[in-house]
Amino acid sequence: MKMRLTRIMFILAACFWWGVNEGKAVEVTLTIDEGVDRPAALENAARNLGRVLTEINRAQQAKSILTTNGLPMDEFSLRSLLRLWAVTPFYCDDEEVVERCWVFEDGTMMVSHIPLIITPQEEDFGVGTYQEAIVEFDARGRLTDFRLALDAQLSESLEHCGSVVEKEKQMVIMQYIERFRTAYNQKDIDFINQIFSDDALIITGTVVTVRSNDDRGVMTQKVRYNKQSKEEYIRNLKKAFLRNKWIEVKFSEIGENGEEGGCAGITRSVVNPTMYGVRLRQEWKSSSYSDEGYLFLLWEFPEDGGSPIIHVRTWQPEWVGGVRQQPDDDISTLGAFDL
Repeated sequence: MKMRLTRIMFILAACFWWGVNEGKAVEVTLTIDEGVDRPAALENAARNLGRVLTEINRAQQAKSILTTNGLPMDEFSLRSLLRLWAVTPFYCDDEEVVERCWVFEDGTMMVSHIPLIITPQEEDFGVGTYQEAIVEFDARGRLTDFRLALDAQLSESLEHCGSVVEKEKQMVIMQYIERFRTAYNQKDIDFINQIFSDDALIITGTVVTVRSNDDRGVMTQKVRYNKQSKEEYIRNLKKAFLRNKWIEVKFSEIGENGEEGGCAGITRSVVNPTMYGVRLRQEWKSSSYSDEGYLFLLWEFPEDGGSPIIHVRTWQPEWVGGVRQQPDDDISTLGAFDL
């Protein structure tokens, strides 16, 4: 009897140890819009995402590295996931994830709003505790991208501004803006270097304190703009990545009336239809520095379907001397640049 009781206690202890080290298993269900043909790989995509989220939970619970061998991910998505994990671990707090799946004409798929809880180690992390992920799949259901999602308000405004940019192009722009933002959080200097054109124009505003020329000598603040080449920008960005243990970049408030999600922040050139201007509000937070301002990106989406590139990046401080500034049209609209 004593031996039997000992055996039962051993089994219970083993089950408890197994559950703790396994982490929380995640079951994923993907839904599609009414009238959309159901892709054959939808269930496979759901299973594969569940496997990845379960492994994330296991590694986070065990405070170990991710076991990536055998995960249904291509090289790009795996590298993206590992870069995110290297900055700060996270986990999926939901045992059942039910999300809408976007299905594209070529059979590829995309899922938004995957709930993640950020779990920083040792020091505070800028993103807070809650973050959402975007996951893309190929036509067989294998993961092809894993990245952080945009601010929900920004994503919604991009999806519903049909009078400015057609729906399909909105989706493409949204994907690349998400990847662009995630690259800063991941400190992915190679991706950032690749997405800027070699002759990119980069203008950055800095708030400086100056003394007035009158007899009073009053100290005031103004914005001084600095123009950089791509080479200079990448070199300075590398230094910023080295200085900071973590970096979080957040985009929000697209449009002239950003607090209302206005659509005027994303426009297509009538002179060169391959050029798109995107105006965003940017929050930069890091372990050593933070700021808020207006970001403008001039994108080119080649007609042949090649990878888009950024020709212009400008940044303007939102606050100067305690006064909130408005975006300067001279550096934050398509009309400000020679297309």
